[in-house]
Amino acid sequence: MFKRFLMEREDRPGKAWLSRFVAGRAEAERWYFGHQASLTPTAKDCRAALVNYMPKLTLHYDRACDLVGDDDVAHRMLSHFRPAPERHGCSQAVWLGRGGPALIRNFDYPPDIVSERFEITAWSGMRVICKAQRPWGGCVDGMNENGLVASVTLGGSRAQGLGFSIILIIRYILETCHDVSQAVATLCRIPVALPQNVTVLDRSGHYATVLLAPHQRPIVTRLKACTNHQRTARPPSSSLARQHLIQQAIDDPTMTLSRLTDLFLLPPLYSRSGSFPTLYTAVYRPVEGRVDYIWPGKRWSQGFEDFEEDEYMHSYG
Repeated sequence: MFKRFLMEREDRPGKAWLSRFVAGRAEAERWYFGHQASLTPTAKDCRAALVNYMPKLTLHYDRACDLVGDDDVAHRMLSHFRPAPERHGCSQAVWLGRGGPALIRNFDYPPDIVSERFEITAWSGMRVICKAQRPWGGCVDGMNENGLVASVTLGGSRAQGLGFSIILIIRYILETCHDVSQAVATLCRIPVALPQNVTVLDRSGHYATVLLAPHQRPIVTRLKACTNHQRTARPPSSSLARQHLIQQAIDDPTMTLSRLTDLFLLPPLYSRSGSFPTLYTAVYRPVEGRVDYIWPGKRWSQGFEDFEEDEYMHSYG
């Protein structure tokens, strides 16, 4: 199948965002509610949770709710509070050698439901470049102009708890945190709905991978290679194999950032699965304030000072 990707500038959600939300609403409802709509909280409960755990997003959330109008279901979805379980696979690595620090990641997800948008925003004056994902505010990976990078992988189980989707939490730390220490403290404070692994890196080279899950304390690690499992669960062999391959590459004294990036474009890190292919590879370089979004045969390079709007069509044959 073919999928179009867009690079767009949108300082904050407005009429253009509302049009996208309306067009993608059916898919957003499937993501949020799954098969347990009756168990989801009320819009009042959702807003109260957001005020409690991510107060600096409340103003932006209220603006989004004003745009959609008096719509209880939409307000619940926009909160990202207690979404239904989902599955996807990703790989990511921290590189501290020559050309670093850098964070490299593959995002594996069903092409028909992933957002087409890569964007630069400035919700509160802080510029953020990110891969946007449903239905409002979500980021699966991104970087802010202070040089903080964040990226997420699935944690490996379908446990569910009273927390938020990780993609809104990623947005929150990119909007409010300046370095790894602040990001880790925030990740450890906000409850997460599903098991997730978040790797954060800043321009100083400080990094951490935080293993998050409902009903357990966050585990802050020094893992440079992260795939789709955690220490508390029995990992799938494919996730272990990908993590082992990345770690071997990082430990190789002859390795370079370019060669490591090339490795992410090859199996087993690069997935050609029809249902969960690698949708793109990203290389974030926080010192330069740049990110490269890569597909076989195509590289988009973007920075805070020279972000260019563009589009690209990729074939997942």
